[in-house]
Amino acid sequence: MKEFAHVSVMLEECLKGLNVKNGGVYFDGTLGGGGHSYEILKRSAPDGRLIATDLDDDAIAAADKRLSEFDGRYKIFKSNYKDYENVLSLAGVDKLDGVLLDFGISSYQIDSEERGFSYLKPDAPLDMRMDRTSDFTAERLLNEYSYKDIAKILKEYGEEKFANNIAANIVKAREKKPLTKCGELTDIIESSIPAKFRRNGPCARQSFQAIRIAVNGELDGLYDCVLGLTRRLKRGGRIAILTFHSLEDRIVKQAFKMLECDCICDKSLPVCVCDKRKEIEILTKKPITASERETAVNSRSKCAKLRIAEKTT
Repeated sequence: MKEFAHVSVMLEECLKGLNVKNGGVYFDGTLGGGGHSYEILKRSAPDGRLIATDLDDDAIAAADKRLSEFDGRYKIFKSNYKDYENVLSLAGVDKLDGVLLDFGISSYQIDSEERGFSYLKPDAPLDMRMDRTSDFTAERLLNEYSYKDIAKILKEYGEEKFANNIAANIVKAREKKPLTKCGELTDIIESSIPAKFRRNGPCARQSFQAIRIAVNGELDGLYDCVLGLTRRLKRGGRIAILTFHSLEDRIVKQAFKMLECDCICDKSLPVCVCDKRKEIEILTKKPITASERETAVNSRSKCAKLRIAEKTT
């Protein structure tokens, strides 16, 4: 197995946004290779603490090795970041000085053929699991879900214009033999899209994204998770969230807007009765994007958006 390698997107922007300080307590809900976590521990020395989660055993092993010089100052849990309540309880932590969520899929995961995340690897298995102990794979989804459910996934999670065509052809193909390889899915997608829409290169990216999101339940409970983690911040604590497609970014934007508003009453009411008060200050009225220098070196940073907020109450 090759070494787990991943370039942290907008590393300096994230760390600056978190305003990391000595002795702070931080939560990295998407550990990955540990690039952001390493800098959090380094900049919060000598006694800053980190609680981190990830579902990928390879990522956890690589990050633990990378962070070993900070032994005693961090704890890693194999868990979904959405289970933060349980994780923080096990870690003995109540309030946080900072939260980082990086929703990007790692270069290692994309480039590892056996993981089945990339439409550029035709012989890869239809896997796409972040947690490889799970028994639900892309292969199962594509061979077991109904036409209606597959089309819905492609429309909602991939914003695919030709979702119905693709779903119909998936069902037709699997009647002859089960789908098992990424190349089979890519061929179905390409043949389902009119030629004039295929002039700008491969068209499978959106559908692969949609299926990966569905397999891993990436958007399930995301809105409530952003609310809950933000409310775990101390006053002056910050949350920084990196998103990589419009669906994630929209949810984060809506959650921040909800937290920043001072009243959610029906405007027809003469006085406020909801008791909702402003909880954060949004520090990025427009999301931060990667610099030209970074995108030239790491093309996967081109679609990244960073939103940052500070707890006020």
